[in-house]
Amino acid sequence: MHPDRWYQDYQDFDYRGHRVLYRYRRGGGRHPTLLVHGFPTASWDWHPIWDDLPGPLITFDMMGFGYSAKPSGYDYSLMDQADLAQALCSHLGVDRVHLLAHDYGDTVAQELLVRGAEGGLTIESCYLLNGGIIPGEHRAKPIQKLLAGPLGGLVAALMSESRFRKTFSDIFGPETQPGDRELNACWQLIEKHRGRRVMPALSRYQHERRRHRDRWVRGLAETSVPCRALIGSMDPISGAHMATALGRLCPNVELAELPRIGHYPQLEAPDQVLADYLAFRQRLSASPATDDSA
Repeated sequence: MHPDRWYQDYQDFDYRGHRVLYRYRRGGGRHPTLLVHGFPTASWDWHPIWDDLPGPLITFDMMGFGYSAKPSGYDYSLMDQADLAQALCSHLGVDRVHLLAHDYGDTVAQELLVRGAEGGLTIESCYLLNGGIIPGEHRAKPIQKLLAGPLGGLVAALMSESRFRKTFSDIFGPETQPGDRELNACWQLIEKHRGRRVMPALSRYQHERRRHRDRWVRGLAETSVPCRALIGSMDPISGAHMATALGRLCPNVELAELPRIGHYPQLEAPDQVLADYLAFRQRLSASPATDDSA
């Protein structure tokens, strides 16, 4: 699906004086699922599974991503993105959600888990796809490190679509490489509103993860919220090695792997992701300890 078509059904709201785009699908079920996207793309990543997910759904482009505002000089941070998620839920009158997250969005979800335990937005369940769930185990690509460093502005300015296509394709599985349409769509999401210029500021999340590592790992390890992670093993950034670290440090989290899949399971193997997620939610609905019908 082309991004312009995906965003036809979006609405917008004001966050700190900036326009944020979101999609809210009302439907059966008591509590919405909040889908949180990754870096450097946007909520468009969820389009292969969106129509088949159960119950009400909420997704949005975080600040600096996709079709949302990308202001220069903004203090981009994972903490602020969690504030944004909470603000959007408040705007929609939602106080309890299921989390479905990927990549950069995994850390936002982990922060929301911690805040939920502290009395914030109530989290009913948490489902994570490939991402830096355990900071320190995340193996950033050279381009990611450069963007987060002192030469980040120059690196972003020199980035081209052809270079992006090569680097981006490298994180997919060998049998699930993105096609021209997908690569063009992902590049468009970055370029929208001259987005390359804010990529160095967005890339500071790598430092932020290290700074708050204990908060986010401990929050996941100690949560009583049902959690599951589905990891594409062939992801060079957060694949099999991340699954190993997650299993060691957070044994309370259900864990499964997709052996031939890379960093973007929802794009590479949407049917497998959907089946696994629906089974997870069905188990929750069948549990007497879970008061949820979605």
